[in-house]
Amino acid sequence: MDVIRIEGGHPVTGEVSVEGAKNSALKLMAATILAPGVSTLTNVPNISDVHVMGKVLKRLGASVEVLGPHSMNIDTSDVDKWETPYELVAKMRASTAVLGPLVARFGHAVVAMPGGCQIGARKIDMHILGLEALGVKFDIDHGYIHASAPDGIKGAMVTLDFASVGATENLMMASVHAEGVTTIDNAAREPEIVDLANLLNEMGAKVSGAGTPVIEVEGVPGDLHPVAHEVVGDRIEAGTFLAIGALTGAPVRVNGFEPRHLGLVLKKFEQMGCTVERGVRTCQVSRSGPIRPVDIQTLPFPGFPTDMQAQTMCVLAMAAGESIVTENVFENRFMFASELDRMGADITIEGHHALVHGVSSLSGAPVKAPDLRGGASLVMAGLVAEGFTTVSNVYHIDRGYEGYVDKLVSLGAHIERHSVPDDEEDQD
Repeated sequence: MDVIRIEGGHPVTGEVSVEGAKNSALKLMAATILAPGVSTLTNVPNISDVHVMGKVLKRLGASVEVLGPHSMNIDTSDVDKWETPYELVAKMRASTAVLGPLVARFGHAVVAMPGGCQIGARKIDMHILGLEALGVKFDIDHGYIHASAPDGIKGAMVTLDFASVGATENLMMASVHAEGVTTIDNAAREPEIVDLANLLNEMGAKVSGAGTPVIEVEGVPGDLHPVAHEVVGDRIEAGTFLAIGALTGAPVRVNGFEPRHLGLVLKKFEQMGCTVERGVRTCQVSRSGPIRPVDIQTLPFPGFPTDMQAQTMCVLAMAAGESIVTENVFENRFMFASELDRMGADITIEGHHALVHGVSSLSGAPVKAPDLRGGASLVMAGLVAEGFTTVSNVYHIDRGYEGYVDKLVSLGAHIERHSVPDDEEDQD
């Protein structure tokens, strides 16, 4: 098993570029099912989740040709299956994004129930209820969701109980060929939703309102056509490196994303005492004074993203005072706090609130990544901790960060990734 070992206390500063957004690339890959032929995606992150989605598409009959580290051709001409196996859905819940495209193209889909997850249940109920409103029939049998549209998909008004990104995306893709107009009320507004809508429109769909609470999809007859599309920059990867600038204080500049996609995060960094310099597809964060405590609560976009909660808590762990972090999206996303406490942080969990009592220093320790963002945040903490920190379970980090260690090395971090025997890792 691989581990990441960090020697803390060294200056971390400089400039990095981020890859395309994981949370967009996966859904764009699924959307190619709607356009028989060869679509080209560029600025695709080279991460394990993308590899899993490639396997899902191949199981369905597509061919995936890797053109380079960040580009691929996906040929969905010969897709002739509509079942995703449990072993792939279990690796990555975003595999359920093929549900909408399969129903739209074939009128059928069989998707394994995703089950539980480290950071929360993330029920698929809203996907099912929304699609039922469009005329899709469901039968859940032996752990699989069987979907069919015997009378075709009919446009309808669908109001989501919660602004779910996954449900919004599945409804958008399922309704591209619907009879009439589909209106999604209380739709998710994330930049990745806009990226998907742009792709669908380039393919010949008629989607309007993406980025607002109300999205309309006017059904179009016939197949959509394949296109070439560039994935939007990853705001969460960018936010992670900017949080490192907030934590260490030395300037860290990040290129390749839209700073407006991190509006509230950057505002909170400024409230912490950081200097934030915004530019065109670039942003820099630095700090000269102490970290000031702030309160944050996660909410769907344009609120504070749950995917930036752990990184921000890591910064607040060394603030000069007490902060409250409230998690409103995923119920189990404070698991990394107990690992950070092993390094000397002082964090108390009370329900979906974390009381963060700032400390003056952290100490290196062996810790385990509980999930993707928590793992990246423990590596962050190691950058400023005294001595050595060893982070295990780093496969979580690989799901969403390409070359995380190499990029930190380019910023001056004393960090390396290496393999250890499994029994040695178990002793950490």
